[in-house]
Amino acid sequence: MKKQSAGIMLYRQNKGRLEVLLVHPGGPFWAKKDVGSWSIPKGEFDETEESLPAAKREFTEEIGTAPPEGDYLYLGQAKQSSGKIVHAFALESDFDLEHFQSNTFTMEWPPKSGQMQEFPENDRAAWTPVVVARQKIVKGQVIFIELLAKQLGVDFETPPSDYASQGPQTALF
Repeated sequence: MKKQSAGIMLYRQNKGRLEVLLVHPGGPFWAKKDVGSWSIPKGEFDETEESLPAAKREFTEEIGTAPPEGDYLYLGQAKQSSGKIVHAFALESDFDLEHFQSNTFTMEWPPKSGQMQEFPENDRAAWTPVVVARQKIVKGQVIFIELLAKQLGVDFETPPSDYASQGPQTALF
């Protein structure tokens, strides 16, 4: 069976623009990468678990707080360049990032140094306008932003006139 992940794309309307909650991977490999590196909070699950409970579990691990309650919309699944299948669910919520606290992982760093260091799985979380999110999210997850926008009837091709003055709200680990 191919590896599968499940994740949650929270969204909200903020001053007339659609925003989605994205996370930036932690660790030294991703430290200086931005465009094409963000993701929805997600993680792997196996055949013994259903995708929505897995998505909620992973959200808790990656954000540090349980996801909001509500009727989640299944956006579908997308095959990533690695071959992994990602299932995405969406929910409208004005989720507060104040208590963002990702889980951590340990790896040898620098390579071949024998030194083990701990890094956050995600070092940032941000409410991001969809026009920006399409650029920041990993290529294999762009489809989820497009599906959400289509479902909501939102045109995200043209940035709002006040876009430059309203950057994403970011929480750091």
